[in-house]
Amino acid sequence: MERSYAAEKVRHKAYNAWMKDHGGVIVNIIADMWKGFPGMAHTGAARAAVDNLTKSLAIEWAHSGVRINSVAPGTIISKTAMENYKEYGPTLFKMSVPFSPAKRLGVPEEISPAVCFLLSPAANYITGATLKVDAGQSLYHSIWEIPEHDAWPEAPEGENTDVLREIMDKTKSKL
Repeated sequence: MERSYAAEKVRHKAYNAWMKDHGGVIVNIIADMWKGFPGMAHTGAARAAVDNLTKSLAIEWAHSGVRINSVAPGTIISKTAMENYKEYGPTLFKMSVPFSPAKRLGVPEEISPAVCFLLSPAANYITGATLKVDAGQSLYHSIWEIPEHDAWPEAPEGENTDVLREIMDKTKSKL
């Protein structure tokens, strides 16, 4: 979150120094955090905040001719990413492949054209938007596995509880 706050201060300085009087374009990079970010809640929270910041400032700064959008990449592999995750990198990235409709990971060269588009005059009528560049990964299910458990409270009694019991295997989940 600290990095997001620092980035926000830089954006305001850029706005006050130039964009307030001359307009401009900002493209933020966030992440595919639409279904939560299990195991990395800190980064998911920060990126969700930047998504909201994108939408908020798109409205606040529109009168100055400033457009602000975001790009949300799916799982992107690169040499740098592999180095950052060290020995866990290959396993983490391989785990993501089955959860992409493309059945492969993306590369940075597939993200930069989206950024260039949003910066270009071709996107002059787009602001406050988040472009998902993820091969449909945000539409697919999560790689975070939830173990079988019975930790949730019973469902309230009522006319629908019997129907629920009929379709649930009580040995795997509480109502």
